[in-house]
Amino acid sequence: MTFTEQMVRSGAQGSRCMDLELTSDQLLFHETTVRFIDAELPMTKVRQLHDDPVGYDRGWLGKAAELGWFAMLVPEEHGGGSVSGAGLLDAVIVAEELGRRMQPGPFLPMNIVAAALAEHASPEQCARVLPGIAGGEVVATWCVSDADGNWDGGAGVIAVATEGGFVLNGSRGYVQDAQSADWLLVVANVGGASAQFLIEASTPGVVVVPLVTLDLSRRLASVSFEDVRVDGSALIGAVGADGALERQLQIALALLCAETVGVLDAMFSITVEYSKDRTAFGRPIGSFQALKHIMADLGLWLETCKAGAVALATAVEQRSAEAAALAHTVAAYVGDVATDIAQECLQIHGGIGYTWEYDLHLLLRRARSNSALYGEPSWHRERLCVAHGL
Repeated sequence: MTFTEQMVRSGAQGSRCMDLELTSDQLLFHETTVRFIDAELPMTKVRQLHDDPVGYDRGWLGKAAELGWFAMLVPEEHGGGSVSGAGLLDAVIVAEELGRRMQPGPFLPMNIVAAALAEHASPEQCARVLPGIAGGEVVATWCVSDADGNWDGGAGVIAVATEGGFVLNGSRGYVQDAQSADWLLVVANVGGASAQFLIEASTPGVVVVPLVTLDLSRRLASVSFEDVRVDGSALIGAVGADGALERQLQIALALLCAETVGVLDAMFSITVEYSKDRTAFGRPIGSFQALKHIMADLGLWLETCKAGAVALATAVEQRSAEAAALAHTVAAYVGDVATDIAQECLQIHGGIGYTWEYDLHLLLRRARSNSALYGEPSWHRERLCVAHGL
């Protein structure tokens, strides 16, 4: 059962969220997304982009925008709009398929930035950037982690107020698609408090250094700021942005967990089919009791991930009081289990799973990198404990 089917048939149980029922428009949106990916960027073409510095084609980005991929968290007055009126729930439908089919590109950061601007930017800032994001004409990314990829609340970039603006110095690490970004939403520190600045990537003093990463389909970079001068209009909202950052993290984790579920579902499906086709001692290897036990465990873990991802997306969409705790709980579980499922699928395949031509290792790379992208599982557990005084 796919993540989308899980949303249709069950949803998450209990008080955290209500059961989800996809509308006919959402189901059509899902089918259109799948057809578009299969036609425009199947795995054979994805592999051809592995050595491309950008990792995707701007023309493809524009076509994806025509389907509404970057508009779901953008207000209608700025060119946005969602299929169901619940933009995040529409977005996770896309995120699952992007993971299942190992798609490149800035889907996650562009939607995170769009949500941040829609909630906290001034009307002038929104009018300047949001229509371009919704239309796929500009690329925006979120510079949130420190140089080691850890959450620091902006401490790694110091913004000093000057007459009419700010001067930024510091660095952000593991920034998605920074190489191709037109706009950077930078998390910084102003006088000991967190703040966010919307900065053009071409601003003097902004230096982007591409990183060599595990996931061959995702581009990450380090971004440094060396006496970067911006005027006061670059500040998004007000100084003291902890609440905004928490909301953006929840959105990021909801999308990331949905994408990871798509990755794991693809790996598990490939493994089940392989266990039926591969024979040893005159019978399919999937008929051996030892492998049956392993795959039963994998199936249980995967279904738990799906239920958690549905619960998280619903809680964040509804701005539930439990969204923050649920975000860390689900991210920690999915992050841990993703690595376990990926490694077990690889082991069941044996030698063929290690070959370059076989797609399994590409999915494993995405699963492992996703588990660290917005915090390792240990960080999520620690933050959850701190929040509850444990």
